[in-house]
Amino acid sequence: MTTSSLELMTNSKTKTITREYKKWFSPHLQRDMELLVFGDEGSPLIFFPTRMARFYDYEDWGVIEAMKEKILAGKIQVYCIDSIDEESFYCKNIHPAERMKRHMQFEKYLVDELLPFIGKQNINPEMISAGCSLGAYHAVNLAFRHPRFFKKVIGMSGRYDLTLQLEFFNDLFEGYWDEDIYFNMPGQYIHNLMDGELREALQHLEIILGVGVEDAFLENNLQLSKSLHEKNIRNTLHLQEGEAHKARYWGELMKIYL
Repeated sequence: MTTSSLELMTNSKTKTITREYKKWFSPHLQRDMELLVFGDEGSPLIFFPTRMARFYDYEDWGVIEAMKEKILAGKIQVYCIDSIDEESFYCKNIHPAERMKRHMQFEKYLVDELLPFIGKQNINPEMISAGCSLGAYHAVNLAFRHPRFFKKVIGMSGRYDLTLQLEFFNDLFEGYWDEDIYFNMPGQYIHNLMDGELREALQHLEIILGVGVEDAFLENNLQLSKSLHEKNIRNTLHLQEGEAHKARYWGELMKIYL
């Protein structure tokens, strides 16, 4: 573990954000997993990286800097985690069914390892799941499948059905489909949701979706928001000007959505 601090100028005074580096060997994934923790208290926020990005990218891109006031005020504690996208959805060397199985191992890491770790670090029960681009998929899918753990979910510029074939974005399962894929695609399973207990839990979750009006995933966001409303699950869909699919937008939006 490494502890350091980020120096930030606020109201002409220098304040620091506690920054901790964590790593452990994951039994579920059979590999090391790394993360960065920013702040000491507040609602724990799991921040999923973009497609095949790393746990340090939001810091490098200035997104953590954009969230500094809420971190310094003790309103949120941010956990920037790693993904294994290159071993799951983007691993073309294995069958699509195996890609999804690898993703489900990642979910086990999140639920059985990461969440208990956060619980030991921070007793605040108001957990937030958030992410951008493919990270938005991860954030939303995790919160929808396990809503009892979360107070809020924020998805920005996300695609919530990875089987969609779009002009510049391929079906990540190459036409293959099975039940594991279905139950991990919010754009599919929410439309047909009949589980009263799950639906009731989702009705207590604050759901925020943000997407640009020129984003390739606009229609998918509109469809998901509509499906949620049809199931009497409240959600807020924010439409941004242009494509809004870059870090500079996400940092500013996080200040609003939090």
